[in-house]
Formats: sequence, structure tokens, C-alpha cells
Amino acid sequence: MIRNLIVLSMSMMMVLGGCGRSDEGDTLTIPIEKYTLANGLDVILHQDHSDPIVSVAIYYHVGSSREEPGKTGFAHLFEHMMFQESENVGQDQFFKLIQGSGGSLNGSTSQDRTNYYEVVPRNALELVLWMESDRMGYLTNTVTKKALAIQQNVVQNEKRESVDNAAYGHNSALIARTVYPEGHPYSWTIIGEMEDLANASIEDVKAFHARYYIPGNATLVVSGDIQREEVMALVEKYFGEIEAGEKPPKRGPMPVSVDETIKLYHEDNFARAPMLTMVFPGAERYSKDSYALNFLADILSGTRKSPLYTVLVRDKKLTSRAMARNSSQELAGTFSFSVTANPGVSLADVEAAIFEALAMFEKEGFSETELTRIKAGYETRFVNIFASVQGKAFQLAEYNIYTGDPEYYKQDLAAIRAVTAADIKAVYNKYLKGKNYVATSFVPKGQTDLIAANSVKAEIEEEDVTQASEVDISGLADEEVVKTKTSLDRSVMPQVGPDPEVTIPPVWTAEMGNGMKIWGIVHDELPLVQYQMSIQGGTMSDDISKPGVANLVATLMNEGTKNKTPEELEEAIALLGANISFSAGTENISIRVSSLSSKFDETLKLVEEMILEPRWDEEQFGLAKERIINGLRRNRANPDYLASRTLNTLIYGENHILSFDQQGTEESVDSITLDDLKSYYEKYFSPSVTKFVIAGDVDKERVTTLLAGLTDRWKQKDVELPAVPQATPPARSALYFVDFPDAKQSVINIGTPSIPRSHPEFHGATVVNYKLGGSFNGVFNMILREEKGFTYGARSSFSGMQNFGSFTASSRVITKGTLESVSIFRNEMIKYRQGVSQEDIDFTRDALMKSNALRFETLASLVGMLNTMSTYDLPADYIKQEEAFVKALTLEQHKEIANKYIDPMRMYYVVVGDAATQLKELEKAGLGRPVLVKY
Repeated sequence: MIRNLIVLSMSMMMVLGGCGRSDEGDTLTIPIEKYTLANGLDVILHQDHSDPIVSVAIYYHVGSSREEPGKTGFAHLFEHMMFQESENVGQDQFFKLIQGSGGSLNGSTSQDRTNYYEVVPRNALELVLWMESDRMGYLTNTVTKKALAIQQNVVQNEKRESVDNAAYGHNSALIARTVYPEGHPYSWTIIGEMEDLANASIEDVKAFHARYYIPGNATLVVSGDIQREEVMALVEKYFGEIEAGEKPPKRGPMPVSVDETIKLYHEDNFARAPMLTMVFPGAERYSKDSYALNFLADILSGTRKSPLYTVLVRDKKLTSRAMARNSSQELAGTFSFSVTANPGVSLADVEAAIFEALAMFEKEGFSETELTRIKAGYETRFVNIFASVQGKAFQLAEYNIYTGDPEYYKQDLAAIRAVTAADIKAVYNKYLKGKNYVATSFVPKGQTDLIAANSVKAEIEEEDVTQASEVDISGLADEEVVKTKTSLDRSVMPQVGPDPEVTIPPVWTAEMGNGMKIWGIVHDELPLVQYQMSIQGGTMSDDISKPGVANLVATLMNEGTKNKTPEELEEAIALLGANISFSAGTENISIRVSSLSSKFDETLKLVEEMILEPRWDEEQFGLAKERIINGLRRNRANPDYLASRTLNTLIYGENHILSFDQQGTEESVDSITLDDLKSYYEKYFSPSVTKFVIAGDVDKERVTTLLAGLTDRWKQKDVELPAVPQATPPARSALYFVDFPDAKQSVINIGTPSIPRSHPEFHGATVVNYKLGGSFNGVFNMILREEKGFTYGARSSFSGMQNFGSFTASSRVITKGTLESVSIFRNEMIKYRQGVSQEDIDFTRDALMKSNALRFETLASLVGMLNTMSTYDLPADYIKQEEAFVKALTLEQHKEIANKYIDPMRMYYVVVGDAATQLKELEKAGLGRPVLVKY
């Protein structure tokens, strides 16, 4: 679900790949052309010739708020149906055709809109318009009982994954039906209810399509490397003949109020810590109050100076994070506080502390610096959202469907600029101070003593795993599609023209006097810069007797410098509109930075100060340890986490550092001291093992000149990285089971040690996996999701670093489908080793080679490419070398690599699920008696 982006007026000269500054000099201009077809379809065109790619986004002004009680979840279910088939696009061909053209695609549903989008090389534009128009105008004849039943099961499994099998999963639905009165369009969630999903009918689908999927209720945006006349002709050709239909009535705001404070509680099977949510009715999107409420949320919880952090985190130590959030939607809005408390903490104390923080806000207020900080952050984020053709397509479409004006950013900018301190205080008084609210307390089972005072038990119906809802698809046959008569012969699929020539951007390199090596790409389409410094070490350099040190080192490096408190450093970064963060990886500690290019020198000065003058703040060290330990405790209730940790322990062995969580264990983190962090810093932080990669509107001379200060002060030292024990595949497969009583799904993780990224055959292995489980059209996903309806998704992948690698496959499946799913994974890998078809090879070749047109658009993608080059010592043309391999791939090579690196009879199979119903059943899997793993 895509939230509306709030944007800020730009105070600088810029050109945004087809975007520019107006003559007035104070607002951003995005050159577009909007027109409307005779049938009511709004079309918006935006030309951006900086990359040979095009984004197509089509937004329908319909979401879950257009549903009816008893038919909830239908808008989202229909989104799934739109990917199945239309009269002239065959079953499961939407993903296959777009991916085979080198593109990407997806869709999403919110309360008020549903969108579908593609990003493709420019030669595939006509193909996309043909497909999108076909499912707009010619879908209903393809809606069969079998197709609907499969997607009903898929969506029900998506609900289990995100709601029924997740900690606090039922909270959103409980809040929706309590804050909003019965019948209000927001009184149910987007995912809907299991019963409603199961009862959806063919007639419902067809009526929904006829009512809402019409030209007059849609906005089509084509953004990218396009020619105006050509696109207009294609849009008319494919969309012009679609019948207009009757446009749904426009709705105005539907605000709500809460007549009395309501407090509810629920004992959560998956929670290991209590969570309090407090929700106040708010303001609808684009209202004046919505802007001020956004600022208020940031002031209350966005920094270490904020009242919520000061009271709940620093002073009372009730939680590691307290969040305030404004959510303004089309019809109404809410303002909420959300706190996942530390284990054992009373939510009554949390509630009292929130009001104490609000009293602090009333008494102390906030400074103009706070407003400047918030606006600086919006400025950088705004530029970034328009950094891609897809980002522009999304934003223009959202403005158009909600306001009728794709250039509404001008009013949006003005509204942000106009927010004052008085506005913020006014909305606080209007929506929060002394107002009624809804509070929910979600606590671990058996811990009702932790609920907020005066809470009553919520009525939440949980699914019985032995009676799980599922639509029976047995005996449902495919049905013949009757095609609608059209003047255009829509059965002729447009041919994709010649692939655009992809030019790899030139890479410059340098080495500083202290041994630090630099890789860079000049990308001056946007006034932005992103860079990353990677210091070798990370988790792999942790002592196995005390895992988690590297993670804590990275965490504390963010917490101030010798001359700046944590609060002062945070403010200095925020006032630049920048992001600077240290984080620990498996084989390195990285510093990631993004900012406006005009702020590059200032961010670099801060980075230099952070690297050379760490504060080692005692208070933040204690808070960080507490946060990590509490997070590790909560993870015990996460089936995905348990599956991952179990598999890693099996792959690498109990005495390998990678068998531990990167954050460590509760015991190890508790034992770590500041001296351990300082020792790690002295031992491993050196420019001699540091790589610096940068992309953006900055050249080599400026980078090396500004880095001179760091180079002079940061002296190199000899660093000896620990040897990495190598893991080997098991002699034979075995199945391990982690009991999670009453789990609504089973989490399946399968894996084995494999080759590292530095291995010469690693790329070949990833290519070979593409058709097995590396894409939506992979074998695993097509069977487990599209054929069986057991899951929301199934994947497999090779992952590798410098010193290690693994092959893994995974899915979350309906509990009753556990045994069959495990067998499908194993049996399909066996079949895959026997060889694939030439059609599969061709699909893989097209998808991987043609997608290179999309690889160089954003700074993040360029930084990623430079990271790969620098980390694994690859040449600047390594992508061309990879293309050559894919182009020359034969059936024999594919089979050879599959047999070499994908052996299902030498893998670990891990299942986390309900032992009472599944443990005995899995003895039939042919993998021996399951080994029960206890946590």
C-alpha cells in the first residue's frame, strides 16, 4: 500500500530529469501533459530521456472503502484476479511477458485506490499498453470458478501471513472497527475477513469490474523515454474503444468522532512483549490540519529530543521506541501513538507516560529549528521520490485521482511551506488535548496484568488450524474463454522492438594516501549524492564467545561524537536534510550517506567526525543493549525468525559465528562492555580495509579533494581478519521441526552451504536458479501459489558474500498443505536437475539481459553496482561479462550447474508450525523422522 507523499517547496536550483524550476524561482515544475479520452480515461504524459526506460502506472479510484459489509477484502482480491488472465493475454502471462521483456511489475491496494504498474525498457511500451487495456476492458469473460478459487486461497494465506500468524496482527482490524462506526468505509481492513474472502462469487467479481474498472474511474500515467505523438496514438489505439461505463459518485470527507474513550485488550499467541496503541480521530488528506498533524507527529516522536523519547525511552525506560503517526486518508484520518513496551512492562504505565510526554510538549513547546529540521528532511525526500520514472508516475497519478490535478504538488508545496508553530499548537488542541480515544492493549497470553487500566476483552475470532478456511479447487476445470468483438484485432500481441542500447556509466577510481580505495560514478541528472564506506570486519570478526560486538559498535557510532551529544549530532544531520547511518553487516561495517549534492562537504565533515571521534556514550550504550535484548526476546515468537535461525545453525554448525544472530544472544549482549567496543574499533577500523563508493552530482576532483582531511587524520594500521571456517553440505537430507502451537501457517525453510559471491560460477548459479525460484514465474511459486493456492509466495536463491554462500528455498504455507509443500520443493528440485526446456532458457535469457536497461537509473542502483565491483574485485565491465554468459547459456550448461549446486538430497529441511497436527504427518515426507528442535 502506497501512502501519499507530502512534499516540500524547493529552495534551490535543480533539474530533475524532465523536472525543473519555474520562472518564479520558488517552486518545482514537472513538465507534463494531461488529456482525457472520449470514454473518460485521464492520461498523463511525462517525458524523461535520461534512461531508455518507461514506467506505466494505471490507478483506479477504488479501494477497500468502496466495499460493502459482508464483502470485505474484495478490492484486494480483485487486484489478484487482474494478474491472472484477460481475453487476449493468457493464463499467468502478465508476469511472464513483462519479465521476459526485461521489466518489472506489480500492483497494490489501499483504502481508496488500486494501482498496477510496470517499468520496462522503452521498446516494450506497446506491449504494456496492450496488456493493461486488455485487463481493463476485456477481463470478465475470463473470470472462472477455478481462477477465482485459487486466488481466494492465495489471499487467505496472505492474511494468515500478515495477520493471523503474526504478533499484534489483529490490532489494525480491531482499531478500524472501534474508531469508525459500523458501516463507515474505513471500519474494516484492506485484507478483509476470512469468511468474506471465502464467500466471494463470480458474480461479485464481474459486478466489481463493471462498476469500478472503467476508463472514467482511472488515471493512466506514462513516464520516461517516450515520444508524445507515438504514445498518444498507442493509448487511443488500445484504450479508446473501451466502453466508458458510469463513473462512481464522488465522495466528500467522512470524519468521525469518538464519544467516549474505549479501551480493549487481547491476549496474543505470538506476542512476547505488550503493545499499546492509542488512536484519536484526525483530519482527511490535503486538509490544512493534515499538514500540521504530520509536523506534530514528528515533533512528538521523531528525535531524541522529542517528548515521547525523553519520557518513555530515556527517563522511564519503558520501551526502546515510542512512535506518533498521523494518517490522513481521502475520507478521514487518525492520529496514533504506538508503543511496544519492554517485556513485563505495564501498559498502564505506558499510557500514563504518554500523557506525561504530552504535558511536556504543552509546557516546553518546540523551536523554529524543529520546523526547519522537518522541512529539510521533506526537501531531500521529495527530490528522491522524483528520482525515478516510476516515482514520478506514482505521484502524478495519486494527485490526479484525489484532486483531479496532477500538478497539485504546487498547492501541496504551498501548504507545507505555510505550516507554522501556531498551526501545530492548534491541531494539538483540536485533536488531542482532552479528547476521547481508542486504546488497545495486546499482551502475551497469560499476562493480562499488563493491560491498560479499565480495558475490556476484545472480541477477536481466531482461525482453528484444524478447520482452516479454504476454497475447494478439486474438480474445477479450465473453461473456454469467449472473446468480445472489437474493431481492433486484440488477439495480435504487439511485437517488442529492438532492445535499447544499454550504456554502462563510466567508473572512476582513486586511492588515497592512507590506503582507502574509491570508486565513483558521476550522475548529474539530480542534485543528489549517495555514498557508502565499507570497513571490512562485521559479524565475521566477532569472537564466537561474545557475538554481537560488531553490531553494537556500529550502533554506538551513530550516538554522538566527542564534541556532539547524540541529540546534537542527530540535529546536525537532520538540518542538512541528510541521512547518515552506521550499520553492521556480515562481513563489514558500513556508513551510508544520502544528501543533496550541495551538502556533500558538510555531510563528509560529519562522517569524518563520527569515524575519528566516537563518543562511546554510556547512556546510549545501555539503551542499545536493552533494545537489542528485548528484540531478541520478541523474536522467539516470530516463526520466520525461528526458521531462519534454525537453518543457519544447521548450515554453518553450532560453533560457527554465522549460526548466531548478527545482534548476538541475550546472554552475550548482556555481557558486552564499552571496552569490548573500543577494542573492536582499535583492532579493525582502518582505511587500509575501507572501500568508499559514491554516485551522484559530484566529480572525482571534488570527492578526492574533500576526502583529503579524512585521509590526513585517519592513519592506516595492519588489520588481521579472522579466518572463516568453511561449511559443507550434509551427507544426506534431514527434516527439523520447531513447534509453534496453533500456528496458522507452516514456515518452510530449506537450505545448504554453497559457493561464495567471489566464486567464478556464482553468477551462473543465480542464472540457473531464476526459473526455479528466482522470479514470480519460477517453478516453486507457480505450483505452490498459482496452482495449489497454498501460499502467498515461494522463492529460492543463492546468496553469497566474500567468504561464504548458501542456497535456500522458502515459503509460508497453509498448515494442512505442509507435507505436500515440502514434497513439492524436493520433487521439483529433482526434476529441475534433469534439465529444462529451451523455452525456459530463452525466458531466463530475455528477462536477465533485457532488464539491464533498468539497472542504472537511480543512485541507489549505481552505488549497489560499485559496491559489488569493489567488494568482489570485479572489473568495470563485469555486467557485460555476465551478459555474455547468459547469452551463451546452453541446455547442457544449465543442467550441469543445476546438478552441481542444487541437490535436494543434501539439504536441511526446516519447518516451523503446529506440531500437534503436522509433526507426525511429516514422517511421510521421506526425509526420515523429523527432529524436534526446542527453543
